Amino acid sequence: QVLLVESGGGLAQAGGSLRLSCAASGRYAMGWFRQAPGKEREFVAAIIWGGTSTYYADSVKGRFTISRDNTKNEAYLQMNSLKPEDTAIYYCAATLTPRTYRDRYEYGYWGQGTQVTVSS
Repeated sequence: QVLLVESGGGLAQAGGSLRLSCAASGRYAMGWFRQAPGKEREFVAAIIWGGTSTYYADSVKGRFTISRDNTKNEAYLQMNSLKPEDTAIYYCAATLTPRTYRDRYEYGYWGQGTQVTVSS
């Protein structure tokens, strides 16, 4: 059983920044997804175990950066230039069997989610 614990959500103003963290042990590819009220859970970013390849949704490319520190068993999502449409619950997820990295059904382990609210 993989336990994922997110932290770092909160309230930010448009144009501001937040950094999310996810504690997880094991050789997993990690992803961040988000779900806004009334919408489907959508892909945000992913990173392979070694950290040398990353993937982003077009909506966050250039603003968000995913990274990981395997010595600390943590993954991060640095979110800059935040927009009100980034408001959602953000989930970290882990997978041993990635294919596209963008499909939520590839991820077998999920955190509890952390709320991010961006005010205009």
